[in-house]
Amino acid sequence: MRATSKVDPRRGTMARRSMQRIAVSTFRATCLAVLRRVKRTGRPVRITRFGKAVADVVPPRAEDGWIGVMVGRAEITGDIVGPVVKASERKARP
Repeated sequence: MRATSKVDPRRGTMARRSMQRIAVSTFRATCLAVLRRVKRTGRPVRITRFGKAVADVVPPRAEDGWIGVMVGRAEITGDIVGPVVKASERKARP
């Protein structure tokens, strides 16, 4: 296992994390176990081929869904049901 430095996207800073590096042949032989371990521990694994990184196996993000993501981001300041322009101010279409 080899430690690497990586930018933490949530903080925008360098975080020292130890990311396990395994050869692609080892990954092919043990892929289900590697996937289970990544999900269980939350620690990513880097897959290498000839010593160069080809893929990172990372844990899944939390599935919050899209419902409610805008809660608290908008403010209603007036009548949202009535017309925007009064009937007397409307112009007839030709």
